[in-house]
Amino acid sequence: MTEFHAVPASPDTHVLAEGPVWIAETSTVLWIDVELGIVFEGRLDGDGIRPTRQVRFDGRVGAAVPAVDGGLLVAAHDRFVFVTADGERLDGPIIVAPGIDSRSNDGACDPDGRFVVGTLALDDRGGGERLLRLEHDGALTTLDADLDLSNGIAWSPDGTLMYSTDTMPGIVWVRDYDAATGGVGPRRRHLHVEDGYPDGICVDVRGHLWVAIWGGGEVRSFTPDGVPADTVRVAAPHVSSVAFVGDDLDRLLITTASRDLDDGERRRYPDAGRLFLAEVATRGVPTTSWATSALTVFSATETGRA
Repeated sequence: MTEFHAVPASPDTHVLAEGPVWIAETSTVLWIDVELGIVFEGRLDGDGIRPTRQVRFDGRVGAAVPAVDGGLLVAAHDRFVFVTADGERLDGPIIVAPGIDSRSNDGACDPDGRFVVGTLALDDRGGGERLLRLEHDGALTTLDADLDLSNGIAWSPDGTLMYSTDTMPGIVWVRDYDAATGGVGPRRRHLHVEDGYPDGICVDVRGHLWVAIWGGGEVRSFTPDGVPADTVRVAAPHVSSVAFVGDDLDRLLITTASRDLDDGERRRYPDAGRLFLAEVATRGVPTTSWATSALTVFSATETGRA
């Protein structure tokens, strides 16, 4: 097993940084602070990430992805919101029904440009969280309805397998996936993480799955057969997500959180909540932007410009 070490790469400390995405068309990085309700864009600047734009929301955000037309698709607290390239906001379908104390969580686009997003409970309920797919016509397809905390989502390099995380039981699921038709096979257990909790995930060109370990202070990679392969040590206990970034997709960007730490842990981990970068001797797989026309499924709102 190979061990790597990540280094701090952002000037700011986040409450809960999540959801990093590399936007190849503009050579920029997208990420969020869930608790502050902010979507960030930034650029790789030497060994760091320099923020260049913020889009703020009232309430939490769960995920954000680039759209093919230059806008952003955001899983806001309980619904989809599309932010156009010039800052107009359009409301989309509801993710969490009124009266249910849940919110949106991690999301990603499948190889055909559909957006898949999960939910997590904000109360003590367990077992009823969902994994949803926003179809090209605006319909929502439920892929799972029995999760404890839906989290990271990724696809194999050839797009025929979909990985999805249920954090609290420590399970990463896998299922067959047909991006062209939207066909999804039955899920089966791929990994069970016992030391820490699996959070965000991504894949590399070898088909290795990289898993952020919340509570473990590291990222772990696994072969396509689920065998442990690499470890990236991170100087923050709550590692939340991962993505390959850079024009060659050869650097691993790692998000972390500063929340849920006591005073002693804050002193021990002063960089908790920052972004980190690591050189891990492999390259990532290009991600897909949201490919649906927003005007077909979204409507104008009065929320103003970003």
